[in-house]
Amino acid sequence: MQMPFCPSLNLWDRSPAHAPENHIAIDGTVVVSCHFGLSLPGKTTTLRLFSSTQMDPNTGKGKLSAEAPLRGGKKTKQQGRKTSTMAYQVTFFVDAEFGTPGAVVVKNGLRNDQFFLRHVQLNLPEDGRSVHFECNSWVYPYKKTNADRVFFINTSYLPDRTPQALRLLRDEELRSLRGNGRGERKDWERVYDYDLYNDLGDPDKEDRARPALGGTATHPPTKLAEVLALAVQAVTHFVVPESNALFHGNVNSFRSFDQLKDDLYGRRPPVAVDGQVMDKLKTSVPSHKTYKQVSKMVKETPVKFPIPQVIEHDQEAWRSDEEFAREMLAGLNPVVISRLEVFPPVSRGGKKSSITEAHIESQLQGRTVQKALDDKRLYLLDHHDYLMPYLRRINTQQGVCVYASRTLLFLRDDGALKPLAIELSLPGDGAEPFIIATKRQMSAMHPIHKLLEPHFKDNMQINTLARSILLSAGGILERTMYPGKYAMEMSSAIYSEWRFTEQSLPNELVKRGMASKMGGGAIALHVEDYPYAVDGMDVWRAIEGWVRTYCAHFYHSDAAVAADAELQAWWDDVRRVGHGDRQRDPACWLDLDSVANLAESLSTLIWIASALHAAVNFGQYGYAGYMPNRPTRCRRFVPLPDSPEMAQLEADPDRFFLDTVPDRFTATLGLTLIEVLSNHTSDELYLGQRATAAWTDDGEVLQLLDRFREELRRVEKRITERNRDPRLKNRKGPAKVPYTLLFPDVGGKEKGITGKGIPNSVSI
Repeated sequence: MQMPFCPSLNLWDRSPAHAPENHIAIDGTVVVSCHFGLSLPGKTTTLRLFSSTQMDPNTGKGKLSAEAPLRGGKKTKQQGRKTSTMAYQVTFFVDAEFGTPGAVVVKNGLRNDQFFLRHVQLNLPEDGRSVHFECNSWVYPYKKTNADRVFFINTSYLPDRTPQALRLLRDEELRSLRGNGRGERKDWERVYDYDLYNDLGDPDKEDRARPALGGTATHPPTKLAEVLALAVQAVTHFVVPESNALFHGNVNSFRSFDQLKDDLYGRRPPVAVDGQVMDKLKTSVPSHKTYKQVSKMVKETPVKFPIPQVIEHDQEAWRSDEEFAREMLAGLNPVVISRLEVFPPVSRGGKKSSITEAHIESQLQGRTVQKALDDKRLYLLDHHDYLMPYLRRINTQQGVCVYASRTLLFLRDDGALKPLAIELSLPGDGAEPFIIATKRQMSAMHPIHKLLEPHFKDNMQINTLARSILLSAGGILERTMYPGKYAMEMSSAIYSEWRFTEQSLPNELVKRGMASKMGGGAIALHVEDYPYAVDGMDVWRAIEGWVRTYCAHFYHSDAAVAADAELQAWWDDVRRVGHGDRQRDPACWLDLDSVANLAESLSTLIWIASALHAAVNFGQYGYAGYMPNRPTRCRRFVPLPDSPEMAQLEADPDRFFLDTVPDRFTATLGLTLIEVLSNHTSDELYLGQRATAAWTDDGEVLQLLDRFREELRRVEKRITERNRDPRLKNRKGPAKVPYTLLFPDVGGKEKGITGKGIPNSVSI
């Protein structure tokens, strides 16, 4: 029986029969997701149990129970979330010597539809214990898969400590997840494998042809060949909402800052989106299917965006040099600035910057340039070397005028940064591999799999949708950002210098010259009031402490780490296949030959997926939501002296600026995207949170997690105190935006644009 939507009443009720002689009954609850559009399990869906303690000599696996059908069905609305669940009852009859269940087997008897299974909970009659199976997975019809789904108990086992009755099941499950590397994958196939970035372009359309990225020295990174069906419920918050945010009217330049604010944030009567705007929108999305998804969301009332933080308290502060510089330490991308060690700056090819001592020495508070270098007072925001090879091609695109820039800054005596010079130059006349490797090589019972699982949530589905809408040829990214069709190719080239060992926060700060190493693994910041680094180090230490104690709980020696076959296969998969183009660099990876190296590698991975992403993502609307503060492209070059364009600039600087930055359509489309990216969803899980307390049955691990949460709460308190300290000028700046992007928000339940909170995973 197929049930297309969630019912409000029970659709069937089959009471369990009495247990046969010499058998006992194990009662349980089966919980599935339930909301409009999702199918539910039917009468033909059945479950079986594998014993973890009693072997079947004929199969080499645990004893297997008879099939048990589902009964009843009670709908429950989840508090604070948009989704509901449906709970069914199930009763298994097993012989008295069956032992403790270690795996549950689910067979979906529906003809065509899958359902989303959340968990199975069993109550053991002999001692009253509960046994929990955390599932969180789609279960496809047996008719399509020709295989039942196996879910393991929430007890963590290293490979060599797995109960004998479950070892063969564990191995079979991993082999099925790796697949054979051949053929075209179907939605229902649970196979994790790698591929190149070969799905971004449309080779049949000349203007949308894009190179495959990966497998060469020029374009090294790989992507995951996502073979599971796109879980729509997990990514609907990512689709560009309310496309009628594209205002009614023409799509030319804003005439004034007042018009810009009124168009984007003001109140106006409801108007329909006209055909001109919809036609332009159609050319901005990659496919007719995507356009239909977006246009379906158009309503009669235009969206008005919330006021961005950067102009909420002072509408002119964004123009100041101090705010411009402060955002390099506490804005939406505080991970680029580096300390200048040689003056003048020198490009990778050896060409020196045109900035001279005479340009800047009068602004160094009485210091010479050499003294400022020695005192660690000169800093650089460098977009020169990675942009220069692409500038000629980028600037051939219609309406794009871009420079390779260097911004030189001075750390003043009061701790604030001051811009010294901006040099504009023109040319002369890879988390997905870690997710895939984890699925392919580590059993769901493995403790490291359980540690990393929340940090991979929704990431692959999000990346799949991003390639469809954002990154594809002609997609929103190419339409709104200055690199245009060269954006992903540039990212690929930059990745060629990526090293995993440099991605931990301490190592990354040292690499940029923003800190120096001290004894005992500590670092000393050269800019003491560097909000991203100060708060980030607090969060890093909390993550590292949690991971180190977790690893020590399961691995009692370095030899145990080296002997873990699944762990070593996972790390080999990450390096050799997932990041195959970087495997030959010996400095790129740590060897997993000790508990310390394991803890550092896992801490780095969790930092990237959680805190680093939060720092560069959730401030986008606060700072870039006001387009003049962070324009995504320029349409005009800086005018030459004595030219007609220079006369226009001098006569009306504001109008010239607005004619230079993105037009009304591009600005609004980009703002729509930024708003979505900056939102927290109602079901967001933050660092330290788990979807359920039953993710493990290990009481000591749960205590370690509680200690991690308590440390994060202490971090929250310290961040709040810093933001109240008037001596720390970079915490708020002229725009009066407190730095909260690394505020963990352990108890957070607030959705929307909050500018705070560290989600567990890159899920948007």
